[in-house]
Amino acid sequence: MLKIQRSANGKVVFILSGRIEAEDVAELQRLFALETDDHHLVLDLKDVTLVDPDAVKFLVRWEDEGIGLENCPLYVREWIERQRFRGTNRKSPGNN
Repeated sequence: MLKIQRSANGKVVFILSGRIEAEDVAELQRLFALETDDHHLVLDLKDVTLVDPDAVKFLVRWEDEGIGLENCPLYVREWIERQRFRGTNRKSPGNN
């Protein structure tokens, strides 16, 4: 189960605790959409205990889109980097 808290002080921080699973992604995207464009969005992952593979793909995408990841557990950071590496090393169609 994922718990989400919001705080703001020049930037909007969503403090996440618990598990981030694929079904939580839609709720996070909905929350991001409610924020105005003039706020920098940050996910604080300090209290995250588990992340599933689908959620990692979204963390990669969100970070690439400029959403900050703070207090990211080392295992999650390593998983994000592996996912990012896999994405850049895929062969495009027609390349051998």
